[in-house]
Amino acid sequence: MGAEHQDTGAGVGVLDRRFSEPAAEPSTWAEVGEVLSAAGTYWLTTVRADGRPHLTPLIAVWHREAMYFCTGEGEQKARNLAVHPEVVLATGGSALKDGLDVAVEGSAVRVTGQRRLAELAAAWVAKYGEEWRFEPLDDGFRHAGPNGGALGTVPVFEVAPTTVFAFRKGGTYAQTRFRPQH
Repeated sequence: MGAEHQDTGAGVGVLDRRFSEPAAEPSTWAEVGEVLSAAGTYWLTTVRADGRPHLTPLIAVWHREAMYFCTGEGEQKARNLAVHPEVVLATGGSALKDGLDVAVEGSAVRVTGQRRLAELAAAWVAKYGEEWRFEPLDDGFRHAGPNGGALGTVPVFEVAPTTVFAFRKGGTYAQTRFRPQH
C-alpha cells in the first residue's frame, strides 16, 4: 500500500497529512495492537450527566480486537457511563520524541455472562498477575478487598473501537486514523 493508506483486517489506516511529516508512513494495525496489549495503564475519558468531561487512569486489557475495563458501580465513571456510554481510552508515553500514542473511541457496553467474564478474568491475570485475579460472576467480577473481603460486583465494560488514532512521535511524526469494521 502507499504512504496514504495501510490496509488491515480491522479497517484501513489513513495517514492525516495535516499532522504528519512529509515522509511519514501510516502506523499499522499490528503496531496499534502491540501498544494496546503492552500498556500497563490507560486514561479513560467519560462525560458526566451535565456534560463536563471526566478523565481517570485505570488498567484494562486489549482482547479480541476490543478494550475491556472494570469499575465499581458507585464510581464517577460508572455513573457517567449510565448516561453517556461514549468513551475514549488512551495510552502511550510521556516522551515527546519517542513512541506511539493510541486513542480508542467507542461506546462502553456492559459485559455479562459467566463464561465470557471468565475468559476476561483470565486475560487480567495473564497481564497484571495474581493481584488482579477476579472471580467471574454472571454480571461482572468480584474482587477481594485489602483484607480479603469481597467488594461486591464490579461491572466490566467492552469498548469495540469505532475510531482509533495512532500518534507516532520521534523520527517521523505521523497521525494515522483507523475505522475498524465490526
